[in-house]
Order: sequence, then structure tokens, then C-alpha cells
Amino acid sequence: MTERNEAGGAQAEMSFWDHLEVLRRVIFRVLAVFVVLFAVILWLMPHIFTAVILAPASDDFFIYRFLRGASADMFGGIGTLQVQIINIDLAAQFLTHINMSMLMAAVITFPYCVYELWFYVRPALYTNEIRAVRKAFTGGTIMFYLGCLVGYALVFPFTFRFLAGYQLSPEIVNQINLQSYINYFTMLILIMGIVFEMPLVAWLLSRLGLLNRKLLKKYRRHAVVILLVLAAVITPSGDPFTLSIVFLPLYLLYELSLLVVKKEPAAEA
Repeated sequence: MTERNEAGGAQAEMSFWDHLEVLRRVIFRVLAVFVVLFAVILWLMPHIFTAVILAPASDDFFIYRFLRGASADMFGGIGTLQVQIINIDLAAQFLTHINMSMLMAAVITFPYCVYELWFYVRPALYTNEIRAVRKAFTGGTIMFYLGCLVGYALVFPFTFRFLAGYQLSPEIVNQINLQSYINYFTMLILIMGIVFEMPLVAWLLSRLGLLNRKLLKKYRRHAVVILLVLAAVITPSGDPFTLSIVFLPLYLLYELSLLVVKKEPAAEA
């Protein structure tokens, strides 16, 4: 394989084994960072678990305090939250400690992994390809973390409040299993991180000539209906405010996709 510099000129040719050696060093550095972070988070996890992961199950969670302090006429108020999280599996707490530490370490290591991957593939790219890939890596990473933040601060808390407070019969008392809580916590947050990649996907499809601004504008009304349904599925609550705070970020992502895609395709001669 021939590597290229930023001007597109050829550099010294590297053999297959040279590339494997470079890749091996990249993987080693990423794994080293992951292991160090995993060890630190494993040590801190009891504090992180109480202060961060279990925070949405507490009535003192910041978004709940905000809504209680907001105008009742505007938001309709928010009731108190009383939830008991229990464990019925002997090894669940230990496994949760390990698994959540690994997951958090992987999420935090992700930008460094992207950084290493970028410098591994960069020498083989032309100047215009370097700019495009840099934008994709940077934008994708930022949007993923932003989506995870929205999932943690908005989507999971309101989904949790609705499901934890829902009763088919007054005779049934909700006691939330630890594993069930963790599954919903990780699933909804990671789903929102992936959903926030919508502008990046639209940009890539645009560069491939499969999507353009005219097409997105044409189907905007259809997209609004689909996003409303998606928001209703993510937060199965009858509260219009809860639905709107999930729908609004999704709709803003669609509008952002409009801005990053190409305009109408050029007319053929």
C-alpha cells in the first residue's frame, strides 16, 4: 500500500506487515487507555452509581427540581417520586458493578479511539478526503455524546417516572428490579446517542448523492409524524409536555440535517 500526504502525493510505501504493526500499536494504546479508565471507574463506581446512575430514581434529580420550581400553569406541576429498587439475583450487584464500569470506560475511551483511528487512516487519504473524514469523526463524536446527555437528562427520567408509577391495579406494588433499571438506563441513553447521529447519516447520504435538501423539505410533514410516533414510543406517557421535550430534539435533528445536506442536485446538461 502507498501512503499519501495531505497534498495527495505518495509517501514511502508500507508493506502489509508494516500496516499490521502500526495497527497493533494503535490497538495496544487504545486498550491501555481503556484498562486504566476501567480500573479508575471500578474504584469510583459505588459513588458514581449513587450520584449519577441512580439519580433519576431519586425525587431530588435536577430535572424534577426544575419542573417543580417552574410555573404549574405552564408545566402542570410534577408529583413526588417514590421508587424502591430491589435486587433478587445473588450476583446482580457484583455483575452490575463490573458491567457498568466497563461500559462507562468504553464510552469515555471512544473519542480517543476515534483519534487513534483518524491518525491511522489519515496518511492514505487525499486532502479533500481528510477534511470530509475529519468532519465526520468530530461531528459524529460530539453528536453521540450530546444524544447520550439528552437521553440521561430527559428521555430516561420521564420514561422511568411513567413506567415506575404506572399501575394496572392498586393491589400491585411496583418494586423495580435492579437489572430492569440498568437495562432501560443503558438502552435509552445509547439509543439517543445513536439517534443523534441523524445529521451525520444525512450528510454522508448527501455526499453519495442519495439525499438532498429538496427531498427532505418535500417529506418534512411525513417526518414530523414519524418523529412524533418515535417520541411516543420512547416516552409512553400521556403528558403532552413529556412528549414534546422528547419530540423537540428529534425535530431539531431533522432541521439540522436539512442544513448539512447538499442543495438540489445540479441539473444535467
